Amino acid sequence: MNEENTMQHDNHDAERAGAPASSHPSSSADIITSVTSAQVADAIRAAGCAVSVQQDDLVTRLHSASHGIGYQVHWGNQAGADQYLDFTLSCPLRVQGGDLPEGLINEWHRSRRFARVAAHGEFLVLEMDVIVAGGVSPEFLNFSMRLWVEMMGQFFLHLRNFTQQAAGQTADAEASGEDLAAVPGNTLASGDGQAPMTLN
Repeated sequence: MNEENTMQHDNHDAERAGAPASSHPSSSADIITSVTSAQVADAIRAAGCAVSVQQDDLVTRLHSASHGIGYQVHWGNQAGADQYLDFTLSCPLRVQGGDLPEGLINEWHRSRRFARVAAHGEFLVLEMDVIVAGGVSPEFLNFSMRLWVEMMGQFFLHLRNFTQQAAGQTADAEASGEDLAAVPGNTLASGDGQAPMTLN
């Protein structure tokens, strides 16, 4: 996948999330430079997700789910009581039954933007930062939540496709090894090539 195709893929992700129209810019009165937990909770609900609100000392914790998988909000820089300049949407997934397929994380970052993936011990974590410092419109906040939901769906599809392809390649390699065991060595060099992996 070249850079042009990657950009097209990213644009399609944004379009599916419902990018706000730029023909009607928000007035200065509509611009927000920090967000509260209530504003973020409303944006999550507007994206079609239920929200669980929990009080942890003086901090409001938001938990939600999309595609049947839970995620949470991690607050960033604080501008005041329950006011934040940025926050991170985080979806941790526990890895069970062995190691991750080689190249899974790199392929995601090569073919996608907006959301990043990192491995932390037995967890694989999908994260996306949302920054409102400097001023954004309420539509931007709502769009960011829709984009996050879209990226979660894209990541789960990426996991499924990549894992299936990796399993298929392993099975093919094992079968090829058995078939080629009786073949003269000078034939092996032309029979072990594989086509580049392509993600849908």
